Amino acid sequence: MKISLQRARRIALNSQLLDGRTRLPSGKEGVAQIIERLGYIQIDTIAVIQRAHHHTLWNRRPDYTPDMLHDLQAKDRRLFEYWGHAASYLPISDYRYYLPRMRGFDEPHNKWEKQRLEKFGHLMKPVLKRIREEGPLSSKDFAQPPGKKRGTWWDWRPMKVALELLFWRGELMITERRNFVRFYDLSERVLPVGTNREMPDSDELGQFLVRRALAAYGVAREGEIRKHLHGAGKEVVAKALHDLIDSGEVICVKIDKQSDVDFYALLKTIETSAKLRMKSSPVFLLSPFDNLIIQRERTKWLFDFDYVLECYLPAPKRKHGYFVLPILWGEELVGRLDPKAERKTGTLIIRNLEMEKAFNQHESLFPLLAERLWELAHFNQCEQITIERTSPKKFKPSLEHHIKKSAR
Repeated sequence: MKISLQRARRIALNSQLLDGRTRLPSGKEGVAQIIERLGYIQIDTIAVIQRAHHHTLWNRRPDYTPDMLHDLQAKDRRLFEYWGHAASYLPISDYRYYLPRMRGFDEPHNKWEKQRLEKFGHLMKPVLKRIREEGPLSSKDFAQPPGKKRGTWWDWRPMKVALELLFWRGELMITERRNFVRFYDLSERVLPVGTNREMPDSDELGQFLVRRALAAYGVAREGEIRKHLHGAGKEVVAKALHDLIDSGEVICVKIDKQSDVDFYALLKTIETSAKLRMKSSPVFLLSPFDNLIIQRERTKWLFDFDYVLECYLPAPKRKHGYFVLPILWGEELVGRLDPKAERKTGTLIIRNLEMEKAFNQHESLFPLLAERLWELAHFNQCEQITIERTSPKKFKPSLEHHIKKSAR
């Protein structure tokens, strides 16, 4: 089946809950449904503004507050932490599909994992024993060896390595986070009663991964399906995709101007997509780790938008800024801004705002963008906004005018 790029984009935005059409319950239930719909929310440590997992959820559920995520993990047990796309919050209903990866750590193929298991594996039993007897503990509860200076992330102190090995193997889980610090407990004490712990076979696992990716992306290439959740090898996903096409659940799709590339979609997604229309043109300021744009090559073909997160580059090599947020307006990525929440002064600083070269609708966008900037400011406990630089420069007075006009 052949579809237009515009239709593919609408399918993707609807699947990602970013087209203004999807109605989600308020509060924690809405947050839980977002994660169940997208398959995962990536966790990240950078805190120049609210961390990525909070930001991603807030974009889709405006009443979101970080305590909702905490309660869903620590009290309601609707979520758990493990390796999904990367470190992620995952639906507890998907737990069994991560068992193969947990069991895989018993015989690691990765050189780093092998070395750590050989060097620190003997500490796993005493760590496990202490948590069994004392209850949930963080890495800070384990003393640093005498005379040993704290090293880099790659030279973790031994007990922290043991904790992580036990977490990777599924013997420990994160029971909660306090001020972003993880507390580990026995998996048997964290998993809610009735959690399915049956090991899936390779066919079940592969079909789960394909369905999860296509439900989240709408339309995707095979490589994008594999990268959605790192749960199985290339062969497992390829076979599952083939089997689901044979059964008619998945269809092959061609997109205009990319006729030499195979895309895939769930049949039910394509059947309902003809009715998709943008009811409005909402503005979203996307986290660099947002599920919509986390695969950069996909972002390029879907939106014709080149995006690189530059915070890992030395400052002189950065082109756009430290922690740049792509600006989604309706069905297009139209620009990017580099924010910083200065919490001591309660100021959201926009260090740089840059619009795409072909963009010429700033007078229509800026009133909406100003409103969204105030929402972002309040989400970051800021009560004022400062614009340092825009490109082109002429945009700065206009945006400042709209920010002042929409102040609340």
